[in-house]
Amino acid sequence: MEKPNLKVGDVMTVGVVSLPETSTVQQAAKQLKRTKVGSIIVTRKGKAVGIVTERDIAYKVVAEGKNASKTMLKSIMSRPLRVIRTVESIQNAATALATNKVKRLPVVDKKGQLVGIISDSDLMRAYPGLVDVLMEEEKLELPKNEFYTGVCAICGLVSEDLKRYGNKLVCEECAEEEEV
Repeated sequence: MEKPNLKVGDVMTVGVVSLPETSTVQQAAKQLKRTKVGSIIVTRKGKAVGIVTERDIAYKVVAEGKNASKTMLKSIMSRPLRVIRTVESIQNAATALATNKVKRLPVVDKKGQLVGIISDSDLMRAYPGLVDVLMEEEKLELPKNEFYTGVCAICGLVSEDLKRYGNKLVCEECAEEEEV
């Protein structure tokens, strides 16, 4: 099966909905309703630091009986924020989604600026069956010597040279310390 040569930037959704981490869950819910999207990128001083999804709101606020007008996004956001670059292949995006067990990845440009978001739905529109193919490759445990862009699972810093160790993406420095 020939794999497409599409890049993340070719299939991502442009225009990311974001709010500061001090915004309330109620503000986020209103923004989700108004924009008809399923997630909001949470920012601190203009930098993306987390993500809040409809599921986060349902599970971490509504189900827990918390007050949505007083609960801040920083207390329920998922982090560290996993990101992918526009120049990455859609195969890498599908692998990152599957490995990190997430449905969406924020997309950054060469300068690390947030420029879009890619979801499993975006990938399916671009190439039906890609996610399933990659999941099968994972089950076969084919060698993976790929590098990823994102946040190190140990130190939390953004890196363009993350390697997979088990089910974590880790930068070179942390990988060396873990082996010692």
